[in-house]
Amino acid sequence: MHILCSQNKIIKAINIAARAISSRTTMPILECFLLEANEFFKISANDLELAVETNPVEANIIEKGAVAINAKMFGDIIRRLPEDEVIIKVEENFLTYIKSGKAEFKLMGQNSDDFPKLPDIEKINPYVLAARDMRNIIRQTIFSISTAEDKPSLTGGLIETEEGHIKLITVDNFRISLRKEEILEGEENLSVIIPGKTLHELSRILPDQGNLKIHFSEKNALFEIEEGKIVSRLIEGEFLRYKQVLKQEYKTSFTVNQQVFLQALERSMLISTETRKTPVSFNIEKDKLIITSQAEVGNLYEELEISVQGVTPLEISFNPKYLTDIVKVMDMEYIHLNFSTSLSPCIIEGESTDKYTYLILPVRTS
Repeated sequence: MHILCSQNKIIKAINIAARAISSRTTMPILECFLLEANEFFKISANDLELAVETNPVEANIIEKGAVAINAKMFGDIIRRLPEDEVIIKVEENFLTYIKSGKAEFKLMGQNSDDFPKLPDIEKINPYVLAARDMRNIIRQTIFSISTAEDKPSLTGGLIETEEGHIKLITVDNFRISLRKEEILEGEENLSVIIPGKTLHELSRILPDQGNLKIHFSEKNALFEIEEGKIVSRLIEGEFLRYKQVLKQEYKTSFTVNQQVFLQALERSMLISTETRKTPVSFNIEKDKLIITSQAEVGNLYEELEISVQGVTPLEISFNPKYLTDIVKVMDMEYIHLNFSTSLSPCIIEGESTDKYTYLILPVRTS
């Protein structure tokens, strides 16, 4: 292989492919980028759970070929080269020359045939939505993905499609997060579980502009954007039957300004410590919300004006961090909080929209 390519173009491709480099592996090949120069030059990475392949990188291909090369070393070298034009040449025994200006490196590569191939997914009838919308629904749910290894199906997010919408649902021991968005194409109803790592890395790659195409096979998902494609395995197993949990009868509800409420919650966390999370307590009265928090180092008392419907008064307590995680990602002026009893879950929704639905369990206090 022998190519000439702009340093900036290689760095852009490296930054995308690096999302699938394995940080913990006993297989050296998984610590590598696959560099391929055939009709086009492209860079790939694969940790056997998540794989990324960049779209063709503009380059002058002098000789076709491929090599697997240590990703960290290759990336560090490319980023620190003195000039924009980079020469990459692979010779016998996969010895790889990297040259720019008067700087020249020699790295030992590996046989590209040993690099794991991306799963083959048939591209028929994709689901299409704005890339920015997908990035947002991940951002607004990913914080409640479970880390409990005894429930592997909950370590990912459930993607469902129905009636022209896509939903992403995540669950941990204290919360359910549901975010819904319209899709541009795709009619078949679907229900699959995407690993949390995939969602996290996908959110970092998705651009502000353009569309995202999603293809599914029996065991894998393929996400296509202008910069490249991401292939992920699917998690097998049964997800929580969240629809039954979210169906509740409310006795008390209030509407509050999202920013005002968020700032009050953040203030309530100031007297918490890392070793002991102090609950925040709500006393919902006819026209106001009284927020209190008591810790060994001090206490908080604050009143907010709210619009209340239903039975009052009601007292209920929450872990302020878990509640703040939800409120801060709700991109709207007003939000609704719905309650049944002081010991029942709270359902949080957006104003005049069904795109946001969150459930959070209360904290028992003495």
